[in-house]
Amino acid sequence: MAKKKKTSQKWKLYEVKGGKIVRKSKFCPRCGPGVFMANHNDRWSCGRCGYTEWKK
Repeated sequence: MAKKKKTSQKWKLYEVKGGKIVRKSKFCPRCGPGVFMANHNDRWSCGRCGYTEWKK
C-alpha cells in the first residue's frame, strides 16, 4: 500500500483579528519566539527541546 503524505496544518496556529495576525499557541521559553509548544490535555510541550509545562 502507498504511504499517505502528511500535510502541514500551520494555518491552525494563527487567526486574524482586526486585520492583524494573532498566534494561538504559546512560544517555548527556552527556544524563543517562533517555536510553538504543543497543547496536550495535561501539559504544554516543546517538540524541539523537550521543555514541558504541566497544567493544573
